[in-house]
Amino acid sequence: MSDAFAPDVTDVTDVTDVTDVTDEAGLLAKAHELLAAHPVVDGHNDLPWALREQVRYDIDQRDIAADQSAHLHTDIPRLRAGGVGAQFWSVYVRTDLTGDDAVSACLEQIDVVGQLIDRYPSDLRRALTADDMETARAEGRIASLMGAEGGHSINNSLATLRAFHELGVRYMTLTHNDNIAWADSATDEPRVGGLTAFGEEVVREMNRVGMLADLSHVSADTMRAALRVTEAPVIFSHSSCRAVCDHVRNIPDDVLALLPANGGVAMATFVPKFILPAAIEWTQRADENMRAQGLHHLDTTAAGMKVQRAYEADHPRPAATAATVADHLDHMREVAGIDHLGIGGDYDGTAFTPSDLADVAGYPNLVAELLRRRWSDADLAKLTWQNAVRVLRAGEDAARGLRRLRGPSNATIEQLDG
Repeated sequence: MSDAFAPDVTDVTDVTDVTDVTDEAGLLAKAHELLAAHPVVDGHNDLPWALREQVRYDIDQRDIAADQSAHLHTDIPRLRAGGVGAQFWSVYVRTDLTGDDAVSACLEQIDVVGQLIDRYPSDLRRALTADDMETARAEGRIASLMGAEGGHSINNSLATLRAFHELGVRYMTLTHNDNIAWADSATDEPRVGGLTAFGEEVVREMNRVGMLADLSHVSADTMRAALRVTEAPVIFSHSSCRAVCDHVRNIPDDVLALLPANGGVAMATFVPKFILPAAIEWTQRADENMRAQGLHHLDTTAAGMKVQRAYEADHPRPAATAATVADHLDHMREVAGIDHLGIGGDYDGTAFTPSDLADVAGYPNLVAELLRRRWSDADLAKLTWQNAVRVLRAGEDAARGLRRLRGPSNATIEQLDG
């Protein structure tokens, strides 16, 4: 696509130069100060699925106004402590749910996000637009947006895609861990070579309605195909870079290099197996142990975590840290540029987290590490807040233009893919 949605690199406000603070306490204090002005927009948090798995959406049992650290990575006090100003809540559906079951499960996820927003109105604010995000920040509330994780949730229906957008979903991850009929996943055997004709139509319809295409989880060929087709910026809601950790879930440098022309943003994740090379093999063995116990390898219920912790006790886990994440961000900044970076922790969607980014209260530790590496206040403001808000606004602008040019697509997968 053209560079119509590339950022204005001069648009930096209320920031200062590189800090000269060097002591740990001073760096952390400076991090909190920066986050008070430019809070974190986190691209991906799986709290809704954790509520489904743990308590079947009974939020009385998981009152996130109180400390839930015994059960979850996320609650409101820790979001506040972490300097989070906006959260894309993942309305995720596991790939063993298919067809109408996947659609229903996604609707349930959307519903529980609404329940949380209604229950905690002094802390959470529904956000559908970039302006809503800025309003929430001005009010001192956490902007709550939604992203659907896995294109199987639309059951090959563009009308369902549009319905999800009407319900507030503002991005869709094209695949999860398995291929779908119209797109290849990073963690499955290539089948269609990226996107089919229907997959391209899905991206175009997302552009038209104003739903960002999320390229986390998809194969590198799917990334390239989506970037070729899209008429709006894309995001990677929770992915890091393959050059630093050679995992198929990460972004190759040639794809990162396409982001400046596209105007999109890559939001670095904290999942140890995606950021620390030594953690890849360890996690594969831990996953095999989970399956041997008759559990899904992504199971983070109490029963699943008991098995994981027992395995970890017998097989010490390689520890990722905020410095590990910072290594990825340093490289991503070098290849894509500071205007195309963000943060997507994947909290409550992973069994393990970095030692000093254990939960949503940990973001100041990452900011402090980046300050230690001489990142400027201006760069940090873009990383935490400005880039994500800009990309959502650019997606809205693109959609307004496209809706003047064409109406809703009623194409079917049978028509386009045969």
